[in-house]
Amino acid sequence: MSLREKIEDLSARERATYSDADLDVFNEFKAALNCGEIRAAERDADGNWRTNAWVKRGILLGFRMGQIIEMTPSGAPLQFLDKNTYPIRRFSTGDRVRIVPGGSSIRDGAYIAPGVVCMPPMFVNAGAYVDEGTMIDSHALVGSCAQIGKRVHISAAAQIGGVLEPAGAMPVVIEDDCIVGGNCGVYEGAIVRERAVLASGTIITGSTPVFDLVREEIYRRSADSPLEIPAGAVVVPGSRAIQTEKGRDWGLSLYAPVIVKYRDEKTDAATQLEEALR
Repeated sequence: MSLREKIEDLSARERATYSDADLDVFNEFKAALNCGEIRAAERDADGNWRTNAWVKRGILLGFRMGQIIEMTPSGAPLQFLDKNTYPIRRFSTGDRVRIVPGGSSIRDGAYIAPGVVCMPPMFVNAGAYVDEGTMIDSHALVGSCAQIGKRVHISAAAQIGGVLEPAGAMPVVIEDDCIVGGNCGVYEGAIVRERAVLASGTIITGSTPVFDLVREEIYRRSADSPLEIPAGAVVVPGSRAIQTEKGRDWGLSLYAPVIVKYRDEKTDAATQLEEALR
């Protein structure tokens, strides 16, 4: 049986305990996640993203198989208890990943490519995929199954949601060369296409319409496809007036992400300084 078949078989069988052979299968699966051989979602030749539901089922299987154990480091003042199937991932200098001292955590089952920089404190959850040259800044979160491209900057306090359940749902995707500003949030399986810039404080969710002032379009999630931020878009936080009578009377407005321009030489020049820091 292939690894996929073994995981599908184990996922389909509810049981109270698992054998050593079952745990060996899961550890083989987790090793494949760690080295990037398998991932929760992939981009095809046409640029479309597809979910690998069996991989997400395997990640969920790990939580079902695991037992809560003591994970507190010797002499640590705080106590940690978690599933034994998802300990903190260990790295060596051969992995060529920078994890700057100061309290960051990367859960086992996450792919962290060579050249990634992790500034403390930050957290990457199981099933995430972080590609080469990306920087994850202080207080940032990369959620379970989130797909992060090459040379992305996830700025301080940014939150990249994951979407682990349901297994067939698209996780959050941030493509190559994007900049996610401080205190941004990307959730609910939204896709941010390559070279896009999210200004500080921008929130993108699957259910939030995005208003493009340049192309005079409104982007929404449909029944067949997730919300997508176009390649090279520069998105800022905005608002739109509520058009009901009371909304007008009370002067109310709703949050709305707004595309104000598309990336140009001036935008690129403003981002070059961070290259020296990686």
